[in-house]
Amino acid sequence: MRLHSLTLQAFGPFAGTHTIDFDSLSADNLFLLEGPTGAGKTTVLDAICFAFYGKPAGDRDLKLRSDHAGLHLMTQVVLDVTLSGRRLEITRIPQQERPKERGQGTTTQKAKTILRQRTHDSSRNDDGWEPSSLSHQEIGTELTRLLGLSRAQFCQIVMLPQNAFAQFLRADAVKRREILSRLFHTDQFAEIERWLHDRQSTAEKELTAARNNIASLIERVHQAAGDLTQATTPPTPDQPHTLTTAGTWAQSLTQTAEAHHQETDTHLQQAAAALEAQRKQETATRALHQQQATYSAAQEALEQLEQQTTHIQELQDQRATAHRAQKLTAVLHTANTAHATHESAKKNEATARSALGAEHAVLSAHQLATEEEQARAQAAVAQSLLPQEEALRTLAKETKRLEAERTQLAEQQDEARTWLEHAPAQRATLTARRDAAHQAEDECRHHQTQLDDLARRKEAAERRDKHLAQITRDEKRLAKAETATQQAYASYIDIRRRRTDGMAAELAAGLTDDTPCPVCGSCNHPQPASPHPDQPHREDEEAAEKTHHKAQKTEQNLLTKLQGLREQAAAETGAAGQTPLSELSQQHKLLSEQLTQTLARAADFGPATEELAALDKQQDHMTQADATASQQLTARDTAYDAACKHLEELTTHITTTRQGTPTLAARITDLTHTADTLHTARTAATTTARAATEETRSLTEATTTAQAHGFDTPEAAEHALLTDDELTAIEEEITQWRENRAAHTAVLKDPAVAHAAAQPPADLHQTEATRITAEHQHTQAVTATAAALARYRSLTDLTARLDDHITHLAPREETYETTHHLYEIVRGTSTSNTLRMELEAYVLAARLEDVVQAANTRLLRMSDHRYTLSHTDCREGGNKRSGLGLQITDAWTGHSRATDTLSGGESFFASLSLALGLADVASHEAGGRALDTLFIDEGFGSLDDDTLHQVLDVLDSLRAHKHTVGLISHIAELRRRIPRRLKVHKGTSGSTLSLITHHAE
Repeated sequence: MRLHSLTLQAFGPFAGTHTIDFDSLSADNLFLLEGPTGAGKTTVLDAICFAFYGKPAGDRDLKLRSDHAGLHLMTQVVLDVTLSGRRLEITRIPQQERPKERGQGTTTQKAKTILRQRTHDSSRNDDGWEPSSLSHQEIGTELTRLLGLSRAQFCQIVMLPQNAFAQFLRADAVKRREILSRLFHTDQFAEIERWLHDRQSTAEKELTAARNNIASLIERVHQAAGDLTQATTPPTPDQPHTLTTAGTWAQSLTQTAEAHHQETDTHLQQAAAALEAQRKQETATRALHQQQATYSAAQEALEQLEQQTTHIQELQDQRATAHRAQKLTAVLHTANTAHATHESAKKNEATARSALGAEHAVLSAHQLATEEEQARAQAAVAQSLLPQEEALRTLAKETKRLEAERTQLAEQQDEARTWLEHAPAQRATLTARRDAAHQAEDECRHHQTQLDDLARRKEAAERRDKHLAQITRDEKRLAKAETATQQAYASYIDIRRRRTDGMAAELAAGLTDDTPCPVCGSCNHPQPASPHPDQPHREDEEAAEKTHHKAQKTEQNLLTKLQGLREQAAAETGAAGQTPLSELSQQHKLLSEQLTQTLARAADFGPATEELAALDKQQDHMTQADATASQQLTARDTAYDAACKHLEELTTHITTTRQGTPTLAARITDLTHTADTLHTARTAATTTARAATEETRSLTEATTTAQAHGFDTPEAAEHALLTDDELTAIEEEITQWRENRAAHTAVLKDPAVAHAAAQPPADLHQTEATRITAEHQHTQAVTATAAALARYRSLTDLTARLDDHITHLAPREETYETTHHLYEIVRGTSTSNTLRMELEAYVLAARLEDVVQAANTRLLRMSDHRYTLSHTDCREGGNKRSGLGLQITDAWTGHSRATDTLSGGESFFASLSLALGLADVASHEAGGRALDTLFIDEGFGSLDDDTLHQVLDVLDSLRAHKHTVGLISHIAELRRRIPRRLKVHKGTSGSTLSLITHHAE
């Protein structure tokens, strides 16, 4: 990696655009970056790191956007660099707010990265920049790949950070491990440890699951065996070594269960034979009981049939009488029909006469016919007058229509004339509204002009008062700042005076034997001066000077700000005048209310004008409506009078014909109904007379025939008649009695039944009880046999599964023991790991030895061959791990001691040596990529002159290996020794850069 140029624009404290030419600055391979505290020296390194990784160096919260930069100047960093033989230009633009291209306000500019590569155009024999097509994220990945370093490694190796040299030197094993792990990417070894942990956990879970499965199967075997386990003790999970004997225990239970099953099967066969014999005995007893019951039932039924003999004789007599009556059926039917017809005719006649009026109810059939003819004649007369009645209804509707039109026309005439009477007053009102609205429009324009001017004065007054209030506050702050500046200056002068007075003691503190005095040159120092108790040092003077400069800057910033505020307040006072803001606000409020009221009045101009035009149009319409209504009303009056006269004449004629009915149709309906009723009554009277004659003839004939067949009257013959169903029932009852008597007699004569009846009664209940007992014994035998078989089969299956699980238990135990032992070794908790070193720490210890070896080549020169670093893997106190310890060996004493016993200067060059060693080893680990540029930030102030020269000699040796070293420091000796310097100047408007190439300051 070699830097060519760096351009910073609106970045950090740099307000403008500044370019650093590293090719010129690093011509001697060693340059100095100097400037006052807070000027922005470290910001240059942040810009380089930001160009590569998109983030500044370190963990501090750096604001990338310069507060001094103008709004239209974009914050960006452009770095020209050579990486892995490729000349690249990197442009980084962070996310920031920028002015909108159109309109007011700002918008967010997203983070952006541009990468270009220097290429040679052979056709034009010229070099140019070719842009890359990679995205923002892809460019970051590509740059990390070309550098071969992560951001943390880059900051640790290329940019030795400010105030962080001694962190690695004085860190404990844990902190040192974190740093080395980030630098050398040893995460894979920690991943191995995590993998072994997971594998051990998995193996432990599998082993526990296997043991639990065996324990579960043992419990199931114990439950399945039941009372067979009373003589044995099953293996338990509390003693894992006994689990392997569970197979033998289960096999023994299985054999016992098999013997028990064979025993229950023998008992089952015996119970089945006894049950079969008892069932045959029960069948024979049931057959005897059935024959004895049959004989008793037949004997009892025959006795009951003999008792029904008289009833059967009566049925036979009733059957014979019914056969004689059947011969008179036709004559009896004719007589009954004639009687029913006569009765029906009398009822119909009574019904018909009930519908007649009192005057017609007693008339004969001939008289009823005469009344019917008269009613039909009157209906014909009414029928002829129906057209005139329709004309009467039409005429009545026409009269009502004319009356309604006369009323409507009269109302229209009154409405039009009333409106015309009020129109002049309405016209005057609208004219006045229009004139008032027109005047209000002129007033609105005047008020609006005043209101705009007053609003501008009010806004200016608000800004004026705001500036005046801020001026008051800043004047107080300025007074305090002036006091603080005076106090800081007095303190600085006092410390400087006291240090000057005690300078001899300060010089004496640096004197050593055989070393010439920087004042007199003598190597003997018999009476060196002693410091006063409150003797200030150089650091105290520098701190006081820094405090004074800071107070001066604060005072100057407040004065500049106050002057600007006063100018702004004066400008706003010129625009607003001296009128108080509250008074201007009140005037603005009153004028706004007046403008609102005036606008409301002016808004009535349009509506008033439109209403006047509508009034003119309505007046023409109403005048025409008045004339039209008068003309039509005269015509309607004439027609109405003629229609009323015709209606009266026609109504008189129709009313006479109606005879009190509402309409002629109703009169016709009444007459027709009366004629129809008379006709019905006449017909019914004639029918009744004919039916009476037929009834007398039929009754005489039926009486004569019945006496001839042995019946006294026709009613007696009719009473003897039976229906077909009744005769059939009598026949079936007689036949059934005969058949039952014959069947029961045959049963009693059956030899087998008679023999069974002679036997003792069969005891069916005793036989059934004996059979039930045999069935119960058989069921118990079946249940016992099934249970024994199920237990045997279950134990056989469980024993086979138990044997299978026991077979797989040993490999799981072996796997767990192996992984557990390996995990404890890599964790450093195993007794086999005597150093208690973890795997990652062991690997890092080897890297640390390389780092110490590389660091000692420089530390020997810097310490004048006094100090060397050494790696120790001794265990630390307590429960801490070992393997990453560092100690310093002092050649003057021959003893080794802890690194935190070194002085400030010793710690610096020891830390610097260690950091350079880290850089060499980490660079080698990064793939051997050349890191041509190295930055060292501060730390040289803690060195004495001789040690400083030795350190600079070591740094000069880096140049011999084509390394470019950039130092960041305030030390004057460095300015004298390093000819090429980049100076950072700070000011109120931001920091600037300048390149210095001469030897003097």
